[in-house]
Amino acid sequence: MSPTSELDDFLTKTLARQVEAEEAIHNGDPEPRTKMWSTRDPVTLLGAFGVANSGWNEVSEAFRWVASRFSNCTAYEFELVAAGVSGDLAYTVGYEHSSLSVDDGPVEPNNLRVTHVYRRENGEWKIVHRHGDRLPSNRGPFVDASKEKE
Repeated sequence: MSPTSELDDFLTKTLARQVEAEEAIHNGDPEPRTKMWSTRDPVTLLGAFGVANSGWNEVSEAFRWVASRFSNCTAYEFELVAAGVSGDLAYTVGYEHSSLSVDDGPVEPNNLRVTHVYRRENGEWKIVHRHGDRLPSNRGPFVDASKEKE
């Protein structure tokens, strides 16, 4: 299989399921997300709420905790920036745009930068790492930090 068709196959088989899983967790249901993930360590999570988890037990518990805080998702979109596949490993980088309630508060926009790493297990792509964080206030081009002191 050519690299392009391998990437297309990965994205076709994975992204639609992942969007459905994210919509579910944003509405308080962690199960579809847990099914997207490998239960074989090592698995890691660096979450937007500041959690840093390693190992399936910790990661799956973090998913249940996050789901318990989320509800009333009125919109979810994944904006793919980049993706790649090499052998039995793959990655995606993108933005998650959602509107949801956190801790029973009002529905508000929530935008994250996210990176996922996947491992092919028994012919199925499973997530083994997620890093998500809030967008910085300046999404413009590269800012030279040395000039910000001026």
